Amino acid sequence: MTLVPLPAFADNYIWMLQDGSNAIVVDPGDAQPVFDALTRDKLQLAAILVTHHHPDHTGGVAALHAATGAPVFGPARERIPEPFKPLVDGDSAEALGLRFTVIDVPGHTAGHIAYFLPARDGQAPLLFCGDTLFSGGCGRLFEGTPAQMLASLDKLSALPGDTRVCCAHEYTLANLRFAQAVEPANAELTQYNARCESLRARGQPTLPSQLSTERRINPFLRSREATVLQAVRDHAGLSADAAEADVFAALRQWKNDFR
Repeated sequence: MTLVPLPAFADNYIWMLQDGSNAIVVDPGDAQPVFDALTRDKLQLAAILVTHHHPDHTGGVAALHAATGAPVFGPARERIPEPFKPLVDGDSAEALGLRFTVIDVPGHTAGHIAYFLPARDGQAPLLFCGDTLFSGGCGRLFEGTPAQMLASLDKLSALPGDTRVCCAHEYTLANLRFAQAVEPANAELTQYNARCESLRARGQPTLPSQLSTERRINPFLRSREATVLQAVRDHAGLSADAAEADVFAALRQWKNDFR
């Protein structure tokens, strides 16, 4: 099974899994890149997976379904173009002999879900996390609370370390600039940033990332680490006994304001 990021808009990726004959796509905000890939590689669309309701993730769903009949899977608690199969935490989405486990990850939106595919046939696990987890960052809190996003990231961080993290945006370099402001002495972060800069200089994606790497370089997965805690307290003036959700909220606000 081949994993392909299809660029869309300024910085989106529509993720495609294909076996040479059939394909699954995730968060097709624009139908045209998917149609182009299907035509180029002579593929049939077998399923459409949606993580949340924002238009840059759903804009191409209706056209793709109308043209191919491919079933659509999406979050039960959000408005997704009909018809679709509504999913909640613990459900499965099945296509091409693959079974994706659904994980509720509210925060960016109220009903956001992620899709996890365990390791199979010698391939590392896959996580399609939409706008919840980015390489070096996390999504803005448009509809959820800091406590919800922290809990959602905890769920994702608990997945196997070799999980390939398929984020929906190429935000990595901007996120890493912020991460380095939070943890300037993190040597692995410095090395990872250099590698990602090299990839982008060659016009290549920085994604998918690997979850074990994210645990070591992503401040939003490290908000309980002493170095991150101290940096957030110093920046936001938090007391030493500030609640975890308050620390996370201050970290997210710092990122919002970071230039």
